Amino acid sequence: MAELVAVCPGTYDPVTYGHLDIIERAAAVFDRVIVAVVRAPRHKQTMFTLDERIGFLEQSLSGLGGVSVEGFSTLVVEFARQRGARSIVKGLRAVSDFEWEFQMNNLNRGLAPDVETLYMMSSPKYSFLSSRGVREIASFGGPVAEYVPEQVAHRLAEMHAGGAI
Repeated sequence: MAELVAVCPGTYDPVTYGHLDIIERAAAVFDRVIVAVVRAPRHKQTMFTLDERIGFLEQSLSGLGGVSVEGFSTLVVEFARQRGARSIVKGLRAVSDFEWEFQMNNLNRGLAPDVETLYMMSSPKYSFLSSRGVREIASFGGPVAEYVPEQVAHRLAEMHAGGAI
């Protein structure tokens, strides 16, 4: 039987426990999961460099077999095809996520009908969690350790002098 490969794309700026939850759950379903980190997203300026974002993910996922992390700068469906993935896995937190993902799904299906997008509902304890919210809390020196891996919390505290971990 062919290996089941999925791509979990995102900016991961920064990676949160919500992201990690979706990736870990995808790893339980697929033989191989490629965490695809958008190199330079068009819709926003990232706080962390691509190398930092990849490093945070690699550290956080180091004990999880069958998972790799790569940067990419193409259409996600093309990246998936290049890596032999027939599935893209995305997390959904709320109705607002659904509206955006519904639009993207229809565009991606038009570009690559052979690549299926699958959605996982966020675990309830992460349904409110977003990278943007974490960045906002950190920018005011607030503690973020319960939302992000330790290395991310430390880096955010460094970036915002006097910030809490």
